[in-house]
Amino acid sequence: MKRQASAVWNGTVKEGSGYVASESKALEKLPYSYHSRFENGTGTNPEELMAAAHAGCFTMQLSANLTKAGFQPENIKTTCTIAMEEGVITTSHLEVKARITGIKNEKFQEVAQDAKQNCPVSKAYAALEITMEAALKNDTD
Repeated sequence: MKRQASAVWNGTVKEGSGYVASESKALEKLPYSYHSRFENGTGTNPEELMAAAHAGCFTMQLSANLTKAGFQPENIKTTCTIAMEEGVITTSHLEVKARITGIKNEKFQEVAQDAKQNCPVSKAYAALEITMEAALKNDTD
């Protein structure tokens, strides 16, 4: 399997801008700029796209792991934060909240750790420190 995305940039790094697009058209001329990357400007940036990729991949892996372990995931929400310091992407932090009937927290943590280590994006980001917080929702949440 191969997937493609492309980027176009016009102008200098600070005054210019560009867009990213994906083969599937899920991203279609999504704008990005210096301001959207290093300030709070409108548009996306590579780190945000990395975070989306890691959150999506991990969440699917966790669902697969839970199903394989005999549990029925009702809902899994993952937020990923990519940190960049001094021009270097240093960490990927996963925050997971899940509702799964019948699972004990110890087993959930075990399955979540396995998903963190084994989802394809985690493996691709192996050079980063990947951290995680996983919370199991109760029926009262």
